[in-house]
Order: sequence, then C-alpha cells, then structure tokens
Amino acid sequence: MKKLLSISLSLMMILSLFACGNKTTSSNTNANTNVNANTQAKKLIMCTNAEFPPYEYKDGGDFKGIDIEVAKLIGQKLGQEVEVLDIAFDSLIPTVMSGKADFAMAGMTVTEDRKENVDFSHTYQTAVQAVALPANSTIATIDDLNGKKIGVQQGTTGDIYCSGDYGNENIERYPKILDGFQAMKAGKIDACVVDDQVAKTIVATEPSLYKLLDTAYAEEEYAIAVKKGNTELLDKINKVIDELKASGELKTIVDKYIK
Repeated sequence: MKKLLSISLSLMMILSLFACGNKTTSSNTNANTNVNANTQAKKLIMCTNAEFPPYEYKDGGDFKGIDIEVAKLIGQKLGQEVEVLDIAFDSLIPTVMSGKADFAMAGMTVTEDRKENVDFSHTYQTAVQAVALPANSTIATIDDLNGKKIGVQQGTTGDIYCSGDYGNENIERYPKILDGFQAMKAGKIDACVVDDQVAKTIVATEPSLYKLLDTAYAEEEYAIAVKKGNTELLDKINKVIDELKASGELKTIVDKYIK
C-alpha cells in the first residue's frame, strides 16, 4: 500500500511539474506576442493630390515634392512608415473624415470652412496665390480679371476665392491645374489662379507661352489636416513640425525645391 501511495505521489509530482512547465512556456509566448505587437509601428496613410509641383508630383512613378519629403520626415521622427494615397483634391478632406487616411497634405490652405470638418496642424509653409497669364495677355492688374474666364483647380482655395470674387459663370474648374494651363494655351480661358510656386514651376517650362502677373492675388498658410478630434496624432505632428522649423530641416527641404 505504501509502495502504491509512493508511486501515486511521484506521478502527481511529475504531472504537476509538467503542467507548470507548460504554463511558463505559454506565458513567455504571450509576452513575446505582446512585445512584437507593440513594436510593430502602424503605417501612416497620407492622402494628397500629386498634381501640384513643387509640393507634390510624380517623377518616374515616384512621389516627390516638399509635402512628400516633409511627410516622410514626420513619419521617420514618429517611427512610422508613410504611405502616399494619390486622389482628387476635393476628395482629400472626405477621405480623412472617413478614416481611410490618417492625414492630408497637399498644399492645403487653412480656411474656416475646412476647419469645420478637420483639424489643422501648425503652419509649415506660407504661400501666395498668383495669376498666370498667356505671354501676350494685356491683363495688367487684378481688377482686369473682371469678366474674364479664369481657370482653377477644383476644390482649391483658388477656386473658392475666384468664385466669390468673379462669379461661378467666369470660373473654369479642372481636376489638375496643368489642364488649366493647357486650356489657356489653347485660348479657351484668359488666366489661371494657383499657388505662386506651382505657377512659377509651370511657367518656367514654357516661358515663351506664359507669364505671371506682378501682383499677388492672395496670401495663405499651408497645414496638415487630420480627422477632427484626433488630438493624439495632431499633437505628435505639431511637435515634429516645431522641431523641423527649429532645426532648419524644414527650410532645407523647401529650399531644395524653391530657389
């Protein structure tokens, strides 16, 4: 009887040790799984409209420009990869609102209307809306645009401002501002209103066809749009923007594209 009892106790001890061993292994596995999950950085989706050089454009299938480089640097500072989603400009805010993109960066001006739907970061660039004209145009002042056909990129502040100033009947909207320049070259419209750096970039490619009005049309500030209420991401982006300004890294990127 004592012998049987001894054998039973031995078996129980072995089983107990075996169970403890399994529990330890399971615990370690779960711990490793949690560590791996936490160390896997979430990918940030940036939506843009890559038809706006020098801020964003495609070169041989690659995305390039001021906004692209700044966005990737923000991702690098946050330890997250940035994926670029190229869509129509007037779809940017709805895409951020729906959560299909984490932020929008596309030479986007901060306006009161847009602030009703998204939250904006600190300003990273100050821009000017310029008037581009055919090289032989007789338009000499902003007032001369009254009654003229003006080309704008749909949904941009150029579209908003010109519609209010000159009436919808005088505005021709294009999905890409380059289409507006082509229409101007063909004599279909009298002018294009767009960011001055974009205008300068396009005019420089065909200086015999286009010129810029000396007077600026409007001044504005560019910022990054995030989903309303996403203060965690907004705070992180603002911190990085402030750091990039203080370190001079932001200026270096801008100077690379804007001489």
